[in-house]
Amino acid sequence: MIGVGGLKEKGINLEISFRLKEILEKDGFTVLMTREEDKGLNDSSASNKKAQDMQRRIAFLNDTDPVLTVSIHQNSYSDPEISGPQVFYYESSQEGKALAEALQDSLNQKLEPPRPRIVKGNTSYYLLKRSEGTLVIVECGFLTNPREAELLQSAEYQEQIAQAVSEGIQRFVKEKSQNPVKKP
Repeated sequence: MIGVGGLKEKGINLEISFRLKEILEKDGFTVLMTREEDKGLNDSSASNKKAQDMQRRIAFLNDTDPVLTVSIHQNSYSDPEISGPQVFYYESSQEGKALAEALQDSLNQKLEPPRPRIVKGNTSYYLLKRSEGTLVIVECGFLTNPREAELLQSAEYQEQIAQAVSEGIQRFVKEKSQNPVKKP
């Protein structure tokens, strides 16, 4: 996604992800990244680069079987006034919803958006549909909102987002360990 003034989503995503990784690892978590450099998971010769990239992300998740997955993104909308972080989960996933709610609450508290958002269930996003585990998509803000696009470029704001996501993950993990889901 390209935002205000040619701002590229992929670079901001990677910066926030690195900050989040550092915070979580300091707190004893093992973090696996689907990418650690500014390039997709697709072959340069692929006819549909985005589809191959998404398929490889799902294969990576299936191979590594993480406790949870947080996919960091930036949002866009035709109305440049729309702003604020929003977390998506697969509509029928109770664990996904619980993780999304923990993250959304933390983001709303830490970032204090003018209009706090609520989590949103989804059945069409490829990663949410295809993931076998607990996965959420965190849209950290809107690159089409000039004020938020400026904030998203700042190291301080990226750090605030990473802190908020980390706190939400930690709350979810703590609650999950205190109330484990029993499988039949």
